[in-house]
Amino acid sequence: MGTAPRPGRPVRGSATGRPVMAALDLLGRRWTLRVIWELHQSGAPIGFRDLQRRCDAMSSSVLSARLTDLREASIAAPTDETTWRLTPLGEDLVTAMGPLLDWSRTWADQR
Repeated sequence: MGTAPRPGRPVRGSATGRPVMAALDLLGRRWTLRVIWELHQSGAPIGFRDLQRRCDAMSSSVLSARLTDLREASIAAPTDETTWRLTPLGEDLVTAMGPLLDWSRTWADQR
């Protein structure tokens, strides 16, 4: 079993592993949201090196760790040995984050 947070198991901020706390633990990990965003923006499977480039040349070890976390959480999946895509659950996550994107634009306009 990997290291990705899972509902029902203790995670940062929750000894019981409430689903929302497990999700916040996963999404709060360094680079996780950026990887999800870039997988979504690509609109098609994307290779590891291209994904690394789109993520401001993050280290390959960090990208590999984030992709492993996202795979274990069923948010992203490899399409072959070198390309990745969001799963339907991952696309649902992006949709769920839509209101946050809207809020961030309002916030930016007020600053």
